[in-house]
Amino acid sequence: MVELKTAAEIEQMRAAGRVVAAALTAVKKHAAVGVSLRELDEVAREVLGSAGAVSLFEGYQPGFATSPFSGVICTSVNDAVLHGLPTDLRLADGDLLNVDCGASLNGWCADSATSFVIGTPRAEDLELIATTEQALAAGIAAAVPGARLGDISAAIGEVGHQAGVGTNLDFGGHGIGRRMHEDPHLPNDGQPGRGLKLRPGHVIAIEPWFWQGPGSVYVIDDDGWTLRSADQSRGAHAEHTVAITPDGPEILTQR
Repeated sequence: MVELKTAAEIEQMRAAGRVVAAALTAVKKHAAVGVSLRELDEVAREVLGSAGAVSLFEGYQPGFATSPFSGVICTSVNDAVLHGLPTDLRLADGDLLNVDCGASLNGWCADSATSFVIGTPRAEDLELIATTEQALAAGIAAAVPGARLGDISAAIGEVGHQAGVGTNLDFGGHGIGRRMHEDPHLPNDGQPGRGLKLRPGHVIAIEPWFWQGPGSVYVIDDDGWTLRSADQSRGAHAEHTVAITPDGPEILTQR
């Protein structure tokens, strides 16, 4: 069931979105060569805690996972494309890091992700990040009242196709509100004009993620969480929580 949020409820989600944005900003500022993923998790944990927010990730265990998640952020490095656990791994020069953060404040949720390079960047990594951010912007631009959910998917997919990057449809965007994952599921490719008709009050986490290689196959690490590209291609991930308003899409997790 897809629920519409009231203006007052979206205002509550804005507050949660500001906390998530602040956590990601703090993590990016702290990330550097030699810093461990666990240290970055502690940075985000402090931001959430000081705001009175609760992590959506810590303790979460969906059907594919073999154990509850053990951090407040996902930290995916290089060919780890999604759901990376924050471990004692220390960042190296040139690493491509994807950070995903979700939090609940006063019972309302927000979810966002960003990708960036540690130290000296490779041109192909910067290009992949730019493509992913462009796809996110295209998806958000398509999220207008009267459009269909497939219009968002198609806008994201078109950017990916033009760039020749790999896309996987198993994990994508989702509705969000009182819970992190609500209906509907939003694939990162699809046909325009299909699916749910968007109305003011819908709130969706739009999150393209791509691989440098053309493949779409992943493997899961022994930790039961970390998704890696099967061909060791690097990945990038971008996400915002977006409210559909009478005036168009509004980003609730703007950094």
